[in-house]
Amino acid sequence: MSEGNVILVEDDNELRESLKEILELQGFSVTSFATADTALASLQYNSDTVVVSDIRMPVMDGITFLKHLQQLDSALPVIMISGHADIETALESIKLGAFDFVEKPLRPERLIGLVEKATQHRALTLENRRLRQQKLRDISIDELLIGQSAPMQKLKQRVITLANAEVNIVINGETGTGKEKIARTLHSQSNRKDHPFVAINCGAMPENLIESELFGHEAGSFTGANKKRIGKIEHASGGTLFLDEIESMPLTAQIRLLRVIQEGELERVGSNETVKVDLKVLSAAKGDLLSLSQEGTFRQDLYYRLNVASLDIPPLRERKSDIPQLLGHFLFQAEQRLGQKAPTLTSVHFQQLMAHDWPGNVRELMNEADRIVLGISDLIFTGSNENCHTLAHQMAQYEFSLLHHTLKQFNGHIAQAAEYLDVPRKNLYLRMKKYGLKKENYLVDFEGDDQ
Repeated sequence: MSEGNVILVEDDNELRESLKEILELQGFSVTSFATADTALASLQYNSDTVVVSDIRMPVMDGITFLKHLQQLDSALPVIMISGHADIETALESIKLGAFDFVEKPLRPERLIGLVEKATQHRALTLENRRLRQQKLRDISIDELLIGQSAPMQKLKQRVITLANAEVNIVINGETGTGKEKIARTLHSQSNRKDHPFVAINCGAMPENLIESELFGHEAGSFTGANKKRIGKIEHASGGTLFLDEIESMPLTAQIRLLRVIQEGELERVGSNETVKVDLKVLSAAKGDLLSLSQEGTFRQDLYYRLNVASLDIPPLRERKSDIPQLLGHFLFQAEQRLGQKAPTLTSVHFQQLMAHDWPGNVRELMNEADRIVLGISDLIFTGSNENCHTLAHQMAQYEFSLLHHTLKQFNGHIAQAAEYLDVPRKNLYLRMKKYGLKKENYLVDFEGDDQ
């Protein structure tokens, strides 16, 4: 029996169900789609899967689908299903990068053999990429992205995976989660790190100037253009371009950006000469860019060019166990910048910090650190009459720190943490309640054992 993941795309319902059954009987895990555009949305760079797709389909035909997949991941194995009249097209698909093709009427043994071979090929590709990524790392990502919670560990691993992948990436995250920080980390961990990182907030640019800012202009191309200007995109060549609030980009600029990404060249405003550029494009939006593209407020073809891969940043409320480490970092920065010391924080303070939901995410926590140093925090008590030097307060701080690090060490498993600390589980729960610590903030792959 074989093991592997297969994405099956076939618009004929009866044939799709038949092929799905044939592959599943051989041990493959099959996800089937009636159209290529819906299948495309389920795939990412480094997807551990093989694609089997018909050539003749509505909405998006197999060749167009293959071209999108080549942009997504040129090493993704794609097996094309061809009718007798499509043999020439199937042969053309091989030239475009398809793994192989099978002809209708399908022989099950032929299809199974190709899928097994493609699965083995994909496994080798992914393992080679993993080993290559390990060798390329020369800076600890922990120095750049603070936090050891499970969501942050997952994010760091994905950043490492994508940093040296020559693909465009959409960065998703709520306001204040640090989308530009992630973009800068992707750049600094990549082979492009010695070239420019250019960040542009599209929402902050006047609409009548955005094309000139992005693409540059020639002298005299419009009123006020007294001399030639190199645009942000051209300046970023060889490095990384980060486009924040990209949904604010006017339609005309979207069309020009699409050509830059497709052709690797641009024309300055007022010029007929093309300039070659080499870019990795990172982008972020305030809303869901896919929904905006489906609604027609953002070009769908540009979205698919930008979203070859994606990164999802967890909100702070989903990684509260990182708050002490983050706050310590921000307090140190605030002390240096503001020129005064932060008051000592007690167990009550930490309890309030851990109980807060942080709708403004990491940016809100960073601002809170400034307020703590200045003694004007509304979230915690920082009055001068607080006897933070007393033994009771210092013991409480130590107890909070010990509980926090033990829970993190055992990923929120209460039984293991209680055994390690040599206390009854009931007592551990009571002490956690005292400091506002919740086991769910520390859980990793919790399967519901005796917690």
